[in-house]
Formats: sequence, structure tokens, C-alpha cells
Amino acid sequence: MQRARNEETNQGIARLRDELAQLGWYHSIELADGSVIKGLQSIETLKERIARFPIPQDLTGKRVLDIGAWDGWFSFEMERRGATVVALDSARQQTLIEAKKLLNSKVEYVVGDICRLSARDLGYFDIVLFFGVLYHLKHPLLALENVCEMTTELACIESLVIDDASAGTVPMMEFYEGTELAGQFDNWVAPNIPCLLAFCRTAGFVNVELKTVLDSRAHVTGHRKWPEIKRSGSGPELVCVENTWTRNHDFANGRDDYFTAWFNSELNSELADLTCDNVFVKVGPYACRPVGVRNIGGAGWQINCKLPPGLSRGWQDVRVSLGESEWSNRLRIAIDLSREERRSSLGSDAIQIAGVTDGKSYEPNRVRIGVESCVSAWASGVDGEKRDVTLRLDGTDLPAVYISTADESGLKQVNAMIPPGMEPGEYLIAVSVRGVESPTVPIRLELVDGHPVVGTN
Repeated sequence: MQRARNEETNQGIARLRDELAQLGWYHSIELADGSVIKGLQSIETLKERIARFPIPQDLTGKRVLDIGAWDGWFSFEMERRGATVVALDSARQQTLIEAKKLLNSKVEYVVGDICRLSARDLGYFDIVLFFGVLYHLKHPLLALENVCEMTTELACIESLVIDDASAGTVPMMEFYEGTELAGQFDNWVAPNIPCLLAFCRTAGFVNVELKTVLDSRAHVTGHRKWPEIKRSGSGPELVCVENTWTRNHDFANGRDDYFTAWFNSELNSELADLTCDNVFVKVGPYACRPVGVRNIGGAGWQINCKLPPGLSRGWQDVRVSLGESEWSNRLRIAIDLSREERRSSLGSDAIQIAGVTDGKSYEPNRVRIGVESCVSAWASGVDGEKRDVTLRLDGTDLPAVYISTADESGLKQVNAMIPPGMEPGEYLIAVSVRGVESPTVPIRLELVDGHPVVGTN
């Protein structure tokens, strides 16, 4: 069955290739005087393709990237709707240049490979069109990650697929070493629908939706933000965020970083369990869908997420919502900041640190690194609940796990856990209450006899 379907697809593409060779244009282009440059795809067909996606008719003030622009009909259509448009293709198409002149278009034309371009090269776009390109790429997931990085709102993706909407749920993809697909050496892969959707989610898109499947083409949308809904009920208590791989707080936008977050929540009656589909996470302006959710005992939960592509350099807030609950407290992480930049703090006289010790041995100004490593700070001006207070280690939030009552001097003990992957050395620590931060004091993270402290069960 699959072999017969592939053969039918090959024959169809071969016929289209022959027709294209005769016409010279793939897209039909309607000119200002109403005349049409006839291409392989009619104006009606092109309008039908774009109508499969939820793109507004008025794009005034929006920036759009058209990847694989070819003759440029989709680029010119986005421009007609009011957008500022960049058309990208891997090879220079003279037809687009000619059409651009005939239409007196201001579309910016860029020749480049989406697998080797990023937001540093092209910038950011509200909407990205990615039509008929994925299966021409040796590295489809890398390309989708670059697409995601450059998208701030919506990506519209059209790709050849090897099944239909009624097929199974196992993600699979065929790879073509030579010219097996339609006799073209640049047809490298063909995913099935579950694989295409999984690719989009893995690249960093959320609310990934299959819109339609027609003539072996799937039409998929991917979003960068969660939809705005009316939220009610208390949100979870976010207690820790760290780099999944390094177990520290070092995050970079250019790496394939993942983070682990822990939170506490008593499930309400509407959520019998927590899964990747009802735990909503956002970092800065962008949403991210967990790749794993698990209960760690009682009200404690752990989630793992891909760091959203395209985050701006600087401090970014992490928040979590369960179902339609309110968002959790904020914990901030640093993106692409040097250690010196992370350590900078103006501080406030409203909060003052009187001393810092190891949370277990109470040695002053030094903390032993390892599993269950803990730091204690004694500070005045700590006026807030536990979820309002963090210790900031070189600027990154370590949520308070314990706050004592005030002693005779008005000092409260604030304890926080140290990620076991932190490197030994000198650090600066501050107490933060609802974003108001104390002046920093120095501490030293140390190994015990050259080895991290090992926790006991």
C-alpha cells in the first residue's frame, strides 16, 4: 500500500516538473493591469493554499518571512495585506526579481539556506511561511528550530507527507539517499503526519495543529504563545529552575538547552493528573510545552522543557500554570549573560544581609557543593511569604525553601538549595523579596576533599 502511494506521488511530481519546465514559472502572478503571468499554479490554487492558514487579511505593522519564496506570490500577497516582507530562497530566482519590478514591490529578497540562517541574520518576524521546503532539506528539524527562533507569533508550515490524516500515530520519516523521490536529488525526506507534528513541537512551537491534508500535503500551524484565556484559582508554587544537562544556571539562546523546574501544587478537582497537555509554561514572552511531567511525591512535581528559541539576551521570567489556573510566582533565569553581568546588582537598603553560612554545617561564608547542598542567609527586611522570597546567586533565583520567624535582632533565616552542578569558586548572593533585592555579599562554593557532597536517602 505504502509503495503504491509513493509511486503515485513520484509520478505526480514528475508530471509537475515537466509542466514547470515548459512554463518557466511555478506561481502565476497577477499584475496591476489585471493581466496574469501564467504559472504551474493558478491564482485560484495559490489563494486556496494560503486560505488554509489563519492569516489575517490586515497585516499592517506586521513583519512576515516567506521561506522558499520561489516566484514570490505568497510574498507579494503578504505585502498586499500590509506587511513588511522578506522573501528567502536557497537560490536566486530571476522570476521573483522580474515580478518584483513589474509589481513595484518593496519585498526584500534574500538568498540563503534556512539551515544556516538565524535571527541574527534576518531578525524576528510576527508570521513565518514555510511552504514546500521541509522535504528538500537534509536537516529538517534544524531548519524548523531556526524557523521557530525567528517566529514571534505564528508559523504556517506546508510539507509533503507520506500518509493521510487517518494514518497511525507512530512518528516515522523516509530518507532518500539519491533520487528515489521524483528523480530529484534535493528531495531528502518525507515525514508522516505524526512525525511532522512532533518535529514542530520539538522545534519549540506550541498549540501545533494539523489544519488539512490535500494531495499528500499537510498544512500545519505552530504558535509561540499560549492563547489568552480567563484564568482563575491559585497557581502552583514554582520552587526551582535549573539547566537539565549541566545542573547549574547557565543558559544560552544559541544552544539546545533544556531546563528542569520543580513546583508544588495540590491538584484541583478538574485535573485528575498533570500531563504535558495541561501544564503550561512560559519563559519571557514565549510559551513552551513540557517534554516530561512527573510527580515526585505528594504535592511536588517536576517538568522538563526545551528553552524557547529566540529569547532576548538578559533576564527572563519563568512561570507555570496548570489547566486554567493563575500563573505561578516568577523565577528569573539569565540568557547569554556573562558571570560578571549576572552578578551586577544595585541593591536596596530595605533588605540587609547580616550573614551567610552553609545550610547544614553553618560554616560562615562558604557552602559545600553537592546533592542537597543548602545555603542559609540571615537578613533583615524580609517581609513576605516563602513564595515571595528568593536568594539570588550571581543574580539567578534560588527559591526559599525555609524562612524562620524573626529573632530579637529582627533577622530571619532564609534557606535555599544550591544546584549540584555549580562550579566551585567565589559568588555573590543577595536576598530578594517580591523583586526588591538586598546588596550582595560574597560566599564561596567549595568541594569536600575535591568531591561534591553526596546526599543520603
